[in-house]
Amino acid sequence: MRDDLNDPYDLLVVGSANADLVIGVERRPAAGETVLGSDLSVHPGGKGANQAVAAARLGARTALLARVGDDAHGRLLTEAQRAAGVDTVGVLVGGAPTGVALITVDPSGDNSIVVSPGANARLTPEDVRAAESLFGLARVVSVQLEIPLDTVAEVARALPADARLVLNPSPPAPLPAEVLAACDPLVVNEHEARFILGGTAGPAPEDWARSLLALGPRSVVVTLGAAGALVADSGTDTVVRVPSPRADAVDTTGAGDAFTAALAWRLGRGDDLPVAAAFAVRVGAAAVTRKGAQESFPTAAELGPV
Repeated sequence: MRDDLNDPYDLLVVGSANADLVIGVERRPAAGETVLGSDLSVHPGGKGANQAVAAARLGARTALLARVGDDAHGRLLTEAQRAAGVDTVGVLVGGAPTGVALITVDPSGDNSIVVSPGANARLTPEDVRAAESLFGLARVVSVQLEIPLDTVAEVARALPADARLVLNPSPPAPLPAEVLAACDPLVVNEHEARFILGGTAGPAPEDWARSLLALGPRSVVVTLGAAGALVADSGTDTVVRVPSPRADAVDTTGAGDAFTAALAWRLGRGDDLPVAAAFAVRVGAAAVTRKGAQESFPTAAELGPV
């Protein structure tokens, strides 16, 4: 919670909150196949909740606008936000059971995820309009696509004139022109870039970035896993590669959320896009060295000097 209710938020996250049900497997099953896995573990997750916790652990003044069920998973998620220092005044309760993500993780750290949206699907444009005071205090607003697309469009419309919208279109879906035009940046991985571009995707990430910019966002960030990221801005023709430090991956769950949260926070602090992305790849690399999502996110102290 903030000490002064008139202080702005460094980051307002509008998005999903899920209970992550995680099973380790030697290999992910093929169609029609059953494999044995580890004991089930339950963790707080969801792209929106993950981003809020990741930013708060770095020291950002953060709020979350989300919806959870009136159930044990919802209470787990809300308490995890509070423990990280996130303002939960925007966490709404009821409408459906809390969303759940079913996650399998193989020995290399790669994961497969199936999401049951639950209460996330009941986060409405009306909820966004009712949170006008939260938006008015936000320097940066971050959103993803685990909530309804019409709610995402309402977020773009609710954005204050002096605030910045960061969108990670995951899971990917066709984006309205008004949403694309508000993105600064649009943050995508290879899968998301290829989905949005369809048959127009070129052979290299630099081609994807330029093609995505042509669709209307003000800037674009393409994440490249262990290879880092690249950034492109509509104001220039330059695409900048940002290398990632080497990391021994244990579990990639939530690493993209940690990257996006760190990027959004640093943009709100006034960093230009390449500098913010350079910080974000450090955060993402640190996150993959630990198991889980939120519990893997580093603090500023753990990252060391910036």
